[in-house]
Amino acid sequence: MADRREFLKTMAIGGASALIAPSLLSSCSPADGVQEAGYETTEGGLIVPKDNGLRITGTFLDEISHDIPHQNWGEKEWDQDFAYMKAIGIDTVIDIRCGYRKFITYPSPYLLKKGCYMPSVDLIDMFCRLAQKHGMKFYLGLYDSGVYWDTKDMSHEIEDNKYVIDEVWKMYGEKYDSFGGWYLSTEISRDTIGAVDAFHAMGKQCKDVSGGMPVFISPWIDGKKAVSAAGAALTKEDAVSIEAHEREWSQIFSGIHDVVDAVAFQDGHIDYDELDAFFSVNKKMADKYGMQCWTNAETFDRDMPIKFLPIKFDKLRLKLEAAKRCGYDKAITFEFPHFLSPQSVYGAAGNLYNRYKEYFNIK
Repeated sequence: MADRREFLKTMAIGGASALIAPSLLSSCSPADGVQEAGYETTEGGLIVPKDNGLRITGTFLDEISHDIPHQNWGEKEWDQDFAYMKAIGIDTVIDIRCGYRKFITYPSPYLLKKGCYMPSVDLIDMFCRLAQKHGMKFYLGLYDSGVYWDTKDMSHEIEDNKYVIDEVWKMYGEKYDSFGGWYLSTEISRDTIGAVDAFHAMGKQCKDVSGGMPVFISPWIDGKKAVSAAGAALTKEDAVSIEAHEREWSQIFSGIHDVVDAVAFQDGHIDYDELDAFFSVNKKMADKYGMQCWTNAETFDRDMPIKFLPIKFDKLRLKLEAAKRCGYDKAITFEFPHFLSPQSVYGAAGNLYNRYKEYFNIK
């Protein structure tokens, strides 16, 4: 997956080239400018080139449902959703976190002793079984105690996960061939207290117990749309510069690249005319440190005052096209069941699924 993808012509994204350093323009930039008048309409009424973006091949599964509604699916609904995912080429499913504070997704002996609530269903076992049935790989997201969010110090996440990693591997990793890797679920955007040591400690343990299975992280970019989900603001003034983003993440990557195989930056915190600039830097850093560069293509809309609803198709298209231009290795999303599934609680998610299939010529 490390091969650079061919530069493909696409519609111009206003202002992006002005934000990209000259040394990056050859590797990732919109093509010849605005397409001249005389658009050809394709099937589905599209007037833009079809199949011109990086296809989504992985999705998070958010069953802690911290800030999005719980859909209360049973195995029948989950089985159907895995089939919908498979139909558009998804081969990787990631439990975003196996627990958050006191709610957990599997009957963890360690976490139950600490006072977590007993789940009514073992979701990790279900996800591993369904992934095996549908020919997918399952990644386990580690436990999130919530202490990091309260203190901004990541070092607190190491201790609980020492036990969680070992018991998850014994309960599911040794049992299911579909168990394929690990997700370090703590999310950061900048140089953070304890981040390098925590990522390294947890990543190394994941690899040690599983015989070197892949590990990835999914940080966010501290852009203009990196605002609190609980607040009313949609943007902020003190967004990170490209230079600061590159400087801080180069330092982080230098300390974790031996135990973290891929980085999937969330793509929703920057504006659409900034995609090429930040994506180019992300790919350059990942290449330098021998990591795969994925995109976490958010299928929910950060531009809306209602948090959160399925994204407008054109916004998703712009992000996937930028990822392909910049040679990204894989696209995953947060997340299919709520924002892209035909059976989502949101009716617009099924419409987005249909527009996605039309654009990528998926029958």
